[in-house]
Amino acid sequence: MRRRDLITLLGGAVAAWPLAARAQQVIPRTIGVLGSATPASQGERYAVFAERLRALGWIEKRNVTFEYRWAHGRTEAYSEIAAEFVRLKVDVIVTSGTAAVAAAKQTTSAIPIVFATAGDPVGTGLVASLARPGGNVTGLSLQQTDLAAKRLELLREVVRGLRRVGVLGPNSPDLWRRAADLVDKILRGTKPADIPVEQPTKFDLVINLKTAKGLGLAIPPTLLARADEAIE
Repeated sequence: MRRRDLITLLGGAVAAWPLAARAQQVIPRTIGVLGSATPASQGERYAVFAERLRALGWIEKRNVTFEYRWAHGRTEAYSEIAAEFVRLKVDVIVTSGTAAVAAAKQTTSAIPIVFATAGDPVGTGLVASLARPGGNVTGLSLQQTDLAAKRLELLREVVRGLRRVGVLGPNSPDLWRRAADLVDKILRGTKPADIPVEQPTKFDLVINLKTAKGLGLAIPPTLLARADEAIE
């Protein structure tokens, strides 16, 4: 090979290196997070969500970006935010609560939607079934309909003539941690229609004996024997 030809060949190769480098750059995937309230009230769960994604290899500003939008308790804002996510062409929408999920589903049938919580996703029409959601929506069910009767059954063993009940909402950070696993599957190519809706697998019965005593309640021995934990 002549010297001039060799210089030309090398020069062409060097010029091509920047193009090859640019071609190999990772284009970050975009996750649209629809918060129903405010950053102050819901920030912890989203921090856990992002932390879990980092553990799965999704590093912010490297291969994933987050678009956070907050409804500040305005249910009418859900559709507006979902429409904005469609315009931004996000890769997946993440939210929680039946109303927010329903609004996102009505806005897009193409972008995958993952819900961290939903009371009765089948009964409310969010998914076709828990095992095979179909469509573009999947997530985690709270099984509220199934659990309500059991909760009342246990409470009636303690309080005869029970008329009014207050129930405290689940471990939200843990649900968002699990939602990150579903998002990871979708970003790696799995269709939401093929990802079963997850359900709680472990239920803890914890009885606070000190509080019960303060309320003048006597805990039946049979119920106490079934408790996973008794707080003295």
